[in-house]
Amino acid sequence: MWIDDQFWPFLVAITLLTLSPGVDTLLVIRNASRGGVRDGILTSLAICSGLFVHAAVSALGISLILLQSAWAFSLLKLAGAAYLIWLGVQSLRSARRGRPLPLPGIGATRAQAVPAWQPLREGFLSNVLNPKTVIFYMAFLPQFIAPGDPALVKSLFLAGVHFVIANLWQIGIVLMVGSAGRWLARRWVASGLDGVTGAVMVAFGIKLALSQRP
Repeated sequence: MWIDDQFWPFLVAITLLTLSPGVDTLLVIRNASRGGVRDGILTSLAICSGLFVHAAVSALGISLILLQSAWAFSLLKLAGAAYLIWLGVQSLRSARRGRPLPLPGIGATRAQAVPAWQPLREGFLSNVLNPKTVIFYMAFLPQFIAPGDPALVKSLFLAGVHFVIANLWQIGIVLMVGSAGRWLARRWVASGLDGVTGAVMVAFGIKLALSQRP
């Protein structure tokens, strides 16, 4: 029903965009190295679940309201920036402390083991609070929705396609991180990865907070 002439250009474009590294990739790598394959997969699923929120608000016009309202957009932008900075600071603190070595066959340490809701929360909020995703979905999805299509249903369908592609890519990254578990278990490597990802997340957050409203 939804596989029309506009679907294939969307599929190519969204695949290329998904492969571009960004905050989502960093967060998946960070959580997979912290808590193993489980944390990485849960983070990926949560990040991609946020796409349905953006698709819905885009179709319902809420994104347009956010883009037209300076205070609402600024509030969303600052919330997203603060959350990214908070995640980055947590990684930098972990790098400073150093991680204990992982337990054999588990891929997470006793000190680093976290409840399942934590990677779910981190992934979901990092996506939903990202104003760039709001702007992207508002500008991108309408190009692939014909005038006669039900906007909400078509937007959710396209978000579902994006959900599958993004999860395949990110879970592939998780498995690569998992296969490098023995190397990542070295304290200096784990601390270095935490330090780099933390610094980049803080930088992304600061850049987002200082960016001008489009």
